[in-house]
Amino acid sequence: MLCDCSAQDAERVFACLCDHFESDRRIDDPPHEVGDDRPTMWTGHYDTVAVPTAAEEHAEPLSGPVTVDVQGSPPAVRLLRAVLEEAYTVRQVGVDAGDQEVQLQLRVEGPRGRH
Repeated sequence: MLCDCSAQDAERVFACLCDHFESDRRIDDPPHEVGDDRPTMWTGHYDTVAVPTAAEEHAEPLSGPVTVDVQGSPPAVRLLRAVLEEAYTVRQVGVDAGDQEVQLQLRVEGPRGRH
């Protein structure tokens, strides 16, 4: 789930993840704002086992920070976080871990290595 960001930045983070994983996100259905008076969140499901053959080298830069909530098995969450860290500066701001599932809250900014 992505929140606290513009629709354009959400689209850029989703594109970065879709370059590496199969997803339910469609390229012809980009995130869009639904109203100015309420918070907007965007969701996507990613299969970290099935990796597409073509992956872009460079992710699009973000105009501001993006809050990313990631939930899944520990190996899947680690892999998804590693992909984000290849493209952006990532800071963990929350964690809830169980035996079978982990939920992380990340603050993603771009580009990698800069604050």
